[in-house]
Amino acid sequence: MLGATDAASTGAEHVVKATAYDAILLASFGGPEGQDDVIPFLRNVTRGRGIPEERLEEVAHHYRAFGGVSPINDQNRELKAALEAELARRGIDLPVLWGNRNWNPYLRDALTEANARGFTRLIAIGTSAYSSYSSCRQYREDYAKALADTGLEGAIQIDKVRQFFDHPGFVEPFIEGVRDALAQISAAGIPLDQTHVLFSTHSIPSTDAAKSGPPERGFGAGGAYAAQHLAVAEVVIAAQEHAASWDLVYQSRSGPPSMPWLEPDVNDRITELAGEGTKAVVIVPLGFVSDHMEVKWDLDTEAMETSEKLGVMAIRVPTPGVHAAYVSGLVDLVLERRDGVPLDERPALTSLGPWYDVCRPGCCENVRLGFKPALAGVAP
Repeated sequence: MLGATDAASTGAEHVVKATAYDAILLASFGGPEGQDDVIPFLRNVTRGRGIPEERLEEVAHHYRAFGGVSPINDQNRELKAALEAELARRGIDLPVLWGNRNWNPYLRDALTEANARGFTRLIAIGTSAYSSYSSCRQYREDYAKALADTGLEGAIQIDKVRQFFDHPGFVEPFIEGVRDALAQISAAGIPLDQTHVLFSTHSIPSTDAAKSGPPERGFGAGGAYAAQHLAVAEVVIAAQEHAASWDLVYQSRSGPPSMPWLEPDVNDRITELAGEGTKAVVIVPLGFVSDHMEVKWDLDTEAMETSEKLGVMAIRVPTPGVHAAYVSGLVDLVLERRDGVPLDERPALTSLGPWYDVCRPGCCENVRLGFKPALAGVAP
């Protein structure tokens, strides 16, 4: 296995041998921090995909509406500080390094810092909970590329925590948020049978969805990506005092009309529900760990405008952000690997988990790009 620690190098699905990590690598998407950054950032994101400049300008409008500043970098600064505080509270000496895939500070900067500080074994936390090319494998490819770009292959090893879609620390904030939103709607005099919960996540190409997760698991057309979201949504609804009707919806598609992406779109579904007599919707950003641009624009701007136009009350549930349960859960995920916690002691709220420590062969293939070198998984 490329770049793995000794404990993970066997390629076992779950690593139950303790590993003395030197530091945590907090890995995220990145975002522009000023108007001049917007187009260069979008070029980084879409490099190699042949996206025309006109399309980049369309997407740039979302960032320019917020002064050209994506909220994601400040959110990662807050998360890094929260992780450091939780580690200190528990007496755990693990520095937190932060690197992005698409903007400063880049992953290569974090690895250069790690090398300068003498760190050789890193455990990575990617700020994405689910399985797909863009939310897991692409991070793993970027770890490999950053090692190659810095010439640190062989000098630094990188493992990753498991995908944490059904870890209690990630799910609890959504359970609380839906409970609070339903209470607000009830207080406004709207009955539960006229209220609908919409669990929203980023749409991805249908081909990528079908290839998400290990091929041998046979998840069907939506792959592990859709199956994981549906399973978590069921947990969130089951935790409510009263059952509520709900759907999984998608947002933020960016591909050409000729390419199928996961549907239905959140705005289309709100429109349908309004026509069916729904008076209120609870919008749950289930696919997101923080309030970054897709949440602020696609949900807080577009979906809210759609709801208001149709006379539907809408409440958007908070993302985990720096919720105490989420931060504590991320530290727990690191300790699973540091301490080699047995599989039957690892928490998971759905029958799909605990997910794999080491990604399986062929997991989350990008059909258009093929397999590239990737860390923290069994080739290809």
